Amino acid sequence: MGASFYETVGGRPTFERLVHEFYRGVADDPVLRPMYPEEDLGPAEERLLLFLEQYWGGPGTYSEQRGHPRLRMRHAGFKVNPDARDRWLAHMRTAVDALELPPLAEETLWDYLQRAAFAMVNTFEE
Repeated sequence: MGASFYETVGGRPTFERLVHEFYRGVADDPVLRPMYPEEDLGPAEERLLLFLEQYWGGPGTYSEQRGHPRLRMRHAGFKVNPDARDRWLAHMRTAVDALELPPLAEETLWDYLQRAAFAMVNTFEE
């Protein structure tokens, strides 16, 4: 069995950079920032890191600590409209670009992130 995507792209350090860069953008975003109730984005950063690590073949810590991801259910309390989705994707695009992954790895990661973002939309209200 070959290496997981997680291992191929550099493991935890790569995902830490991705998530940290993403939350740097979220911190100043007037639409997304209010969706994070904690004063410090650190807990959200850790949750996303653990989720992405597990999804891509790293440790299963996310499920051990939080159970099944249930992404749509966990986001149901937030108004995730196309504007929020597009802002999320813009910050994530900046984060992915900062990684400077090989083209196939970048495309694989970005494809998943786009699909996930579109799946989280739960309203078309402004």
